[in-house]
Amino acid sequence: MITAIVLIDAEANLIPETAQAVADTPGVSEVYSCAGDVDLVAIVRCRDHEEIAGVVTGRINKVAGVRTTTTHIAFKTYSRADVEDAFSIGE
Repeated sequence: MITAIVLIDAEANLIPETAQAVADTPGVSEVYSCAGDVDLVAIVRCRDHEEIAGVVTGRINKVAGVRTTTTHIAFKTYSRADVEDAFSIGE
């Protein structure tokens, strides 16, 4: 399973509707509204890069209210326990 983090710049007056439409998109597992440089962050989980490309360029980019997207592919997932273990000093 490949995870992509999709940063979405949305039309300000359509953020709630855009977020819901993106969340309803097959392949999208979560959508967050955010403060800062982007309006929405979508987590996309797919079997391969081709499927991610289809979800992002074929579906998310066509949702009403989506102005632009930037996609980041995750290399590895860390849980809270993994991060705490990595920085512990043998306590």
